[in-house]
Amino acid sequence: MIFELPKLPYGFSELEPHYDSATVEIHYSKHHATYAANLNKAVEAAGWQGKSITEILTSLEEAPQQQKAALRNHGGGYHNHCLFWESLCPKSTGINGKLAEAINAKWGKFESFAEAFTAKALGHFGSGWAWLVKNKSNELEIVDIHDQVSPISLGFKPITVIDVWEHAYYLKYKNVRADWIKAWWNIVDWKKAEERFIN
Repeated sequence: MIFELPKLPYGFSELEPHYDSATVEIHYSKHHATYAANLNKAVEAAGWQGKSITEILTSLEEAPQQQKAALRNHGGGYHNHCLFWESLCPKSTGINGKLAEAINAKWGKFESFAEAFTAKALGHFGSGWAWLVKNKSNELEIVDIHDQVSPISLGFKPITVIDVWEHAYYLKYKNVRADWIKAWWNIVDWKKAEERFIN
């Protein structure tokens, strides 16, 4: 299996003004593309051709020792970015349905969830991601994960995500991660999050 860049569900400029076209293009066509290329090299070196990305990321302990780090980093980087792009849309539709009910049950109201998610993303030290996930108890949880470790490698089911690596926002927002997080709320695809939650 050759891992390729998935086609974006929108054009580079369609997330403006919240996510600038220059950053989207570089993030996708340079950063994400590099993870895909290096993942394919690691898969070949490990002799793991034919495995799906889910199979790779959930069986890293079985990987050849010399390729374990490459498969974790490039496999995670590839898949995390796939999930990230799918989690965005040109105009956020707002949240409803079973996911909204679960968020309200867990945090009391959406605003409290948003505050907790923002705090997790803002407080993450260094490079990484903030995720809304289902945990092993099938409950919603907000987690931050370092570097390119995949949430599925840790037993989580991803629901939605924000990339807080500096390359994800630096051209427009410079070093002000808080501004990027505030903008991100305007482009969250809650329909996709609902789909992941119920499936």
